[in-house]
Amino acid sequence: MPLTLAGRRFPKAEKPLAFQPLPVSFRRVRSLHLAFAAPILMAAAPAVAATQVNPLSFFEGRTESNSTIKVMFKQPYRGFSMGHGRIEEDGSLTLVQRVQDDGETPHERRWRVRQVGPGRFAGTMSDASGPVTIEQVGDRYRFRFKMKGKLNVEQWLTPLPGGASAISSIKVRRLGLVVANIEGMIRKR
Repeated sequence: MPLTLAGRRFPKAEKPLAFQPLPVSFRRVRSLHLAFAAPILMAAAPAVAATQVNPLSFFEGRTESNSTIKVMFKQPYRGFSMGHGRIEEDGSLTLVQRVQDDGETPHERRWRVRQVGPGRFAGTMSDASGPVTIEQVGDRYRFRFKMKGKLNVEQWLTPLPGGASAISSIKVRRLGLVVANIEGMIRKR
């Protein structure tokens, strides 16, 4: 019987295809949603940047994120997180998020981020398998970190005018191939 995909018919292969799905843990990717945007959003949007603003302060208090998560070979689903952050005496950010993705058990994610130079931040995140680096590039912020399963994550945060929200765009790669895209919004509450 021929294979039908997106309305097109393909003849049955004589030999089994050698295609093997990537051994990506979709549970790990699922937990990536916008919460990665967390620690450094940026009340420092150019329209508001008349005074020097600490971008970590965006996450002081309560924040919420909503996203759409698209994982290779899976149906898109929704992600949501609620965060509570505080600025420590040393100026670093401590952020605790409650992450709940469609079909998953809610879990907690912890961030600790500090400024290491002009427009540069470093820290840790409980879902990452190493350090998190954050760079200011123009009026946006780029996050980079690794996760278990040889996943490389790159996230771009773009603050919106007013400093109360930002757009987040995340690409998750394995062996250079994009295996997940996450698009969403983070809002200060």
